[in-house]
Amino acid sequence: MAKPLAETDTARLEARIPVQIYDQMQRAARLRGMTMTGYLIATAGEDARRVVEEAEIMRLARADQIRFAEALIDPPKPHARLARAAKRHAELIERR
Repeated sequence: MAKPLAETDTARLEARIPVQIYDQMQRAARLRGMTMTGYLIATAGEDARRVVEEAEIMRLARADQIRFAEALIDPPKPHARLARAAKRHAELIERR
């Protein structure tokens, strides 16, 4: 049976960083009982996950959540401009 991708695929990362930061990272890794590689994967991976989540997940205040849910349950009727745009879109798509 093939191993999952996470266990078999790796990529190499090279970076030139100031010695002071490298030393701090080594110390932090030792304090956590980790290798430098493990420490980098844990910290950089978590930060990358958080950055992507912030970019892709929309967070709404409670009042906005309620308004959104209500609009899904009982959507507003389309106004004239939206109806014209939908008709024009349908006409353009049918031509192809």
